[in-house]
Amino acid sequence: MVRETRHNSSDRKRGKSDFVRYLGVASTVGINMVATTFVGFAIGHWVVDRSLNIAPWGTVVFTLLGIVAGFRYLFKLARKAGEENNDQ
Repeated sequence: MVRETRHNSSDRKRGKSDFVRYLGVASTVGINMVATTFVGFAIGHWVVDRSLNIAPWGTVVFTLLGIVAGFRYLFKLARKAGEENNDQ
């Protein structure tokens, strides 16, 4: 009986730590999507468009590249999480 209680307690602690870890990963994905999109926009608008005088095409292209970079990171994390789940 006592062993079951200890086992359940450790499962709860592990469940909480997994939740916190997944919450951290989820927030990282959101921040990364915003950051990569903004960096793409900034490069396109302030560097490419102003130096080559091709507005708005540099902004459009580099914003799309930033979005693609964000989704690439998202898929990379999803693949890594899938591999971790398969190991358990």
